[in-house]
Amino acid sequence: MDVPELRGSRVTLRALLPSDRGARIALGRDPEFVRLNGGDASTLRPFTEADADRWFRGRGDSLRWAIVHEAQLVGEIRLDRLDEANRSARLAMGIYAPTHRGRGFGTEAARLVLDHAFGELALHRVDLNVLEFNEGAMRLYERLGFRRDGVLRHTVLVGGDWLNDVRMSLLEDEHRDAR
Repeated sequence: MDVPELRGSRVTLRALLPSDRGARIALGRDPEFVRLNGGDASTLRPFTEADADRWFRGRGDSLRWAIVHEAQLVGEIRLDRLDEANRSARLAMGIYAPTHRGRGFGTEAARLVLDHAFGELALHRVDLNVLEFNEGAMRLYERLGFRRDGVLRHTVLVGGDWLNDVRMSLLEDEHRDAR
């Protein structure tokens, strides 16, 4: 799907480019990023060209943007499971390198995508899943107006331990009020 370029004061969201493969390889696999996304950081391997190709191809049902700061790829944000009949989608976002986390790039990127989702796309609901130990992400989403819907029990198995996801959602009127 074609995605429009979205510009904020510090980040630009744009379609992924073939040249982003090399930038994604250079960012590698950060153990904390892997852990925050339900992966086992104890079994890390290098991020290869084949991994970059799979990442670049992505899933066909998503609107995907590269998060770019000062012409440098720092992450990705997307709307998955776009359901036009029910005017809903699922938000997913990742800031790849620890040097780029905690600097507001994710917050700005999420605001841009949510403004687009509730504006141009006329969605009624955007939801997401976040692992229950990822308190920083939950605080970010709550600042954006998301509310907790409930817990999805034992959704991810990591290192022999089952982890729970927290489902959060944001409705169009809540987004308007939060802005």
